[in-house]
Amino acid sequence: MYDIKQLASFLLDGDSLKVWEYIQKNKRLSLHEIYENMITPAMRYIGFLWENNEITVADEHLATATCDFVLSKLGYNAEKIKLDQKAMFLCLEGEQHYIGLKMVNNLFEEHGWETKYFGPNLPLEYALTAALEWKPNVIGLSVSIVYHLPKLKEYIAELVNLPHKPQVLIGGRLAAKYDLVPYCTDNTIILTDLLSTKEWLKNYHMGGKQNAAL
Repeated sequence: MYDIKQLASFLLDGDSLKVWEYIQKNKRLSLHEIYENMITPAMRYIGFLWENNEITVADEHLATATCDFVLSKLGYNAEKIKLDQKAMFLCLEGEQHYIGLKMVNNLFEEHGWETKYFGPNLPLEYALTAALEWKPNVIGLSVSIVYHLPKLKEYIAELVNLPHKPQVLIGGRLAAKYDLVPYCTDNTIILTDLLSTKEWLKNYHMGGKQNAAL
């Protein structure tokens, strides 16, 4: 249905205009559908090429930077409602894979949340300071590297015990591949993909934030 390899080639060329034109051919799609059906498969394909040494690190970085720009443009153009809810999103210290996290941030904004997106590699001490000052309802963490799992447990333990008791959401590459429950607390929810994020948002707004099916 979608030419993912063509979209990936535009990203690898750093041609944000062609990427944008390609996406605009499918204006009927929701923001979630664009992420799920176009951008995510294209970036996964680029990751496959990199893992198989068919592209260089420089190529992958250019594609990621181009994707980042397009995501910002998509988020800016999305129609938004306004709710009295706040969420902050960050990658653990040492984590550099942030594209999925940015898509989640944009979905929250589309659903009316006020967000703060801190991106990759945020040390815990700074995450705690930001959360203490801003008091978000939700804190989203992204983890993609197995040896960072002990660090994930540390982040969760500190964040769920903040005075205002935020809901902590966990996502990233490991969320769908590993059992992260041993690293979590009762006030932690694991989001395995964008669809589970969309469902969580829907349930939250319907008053079932503690019962989202993930």
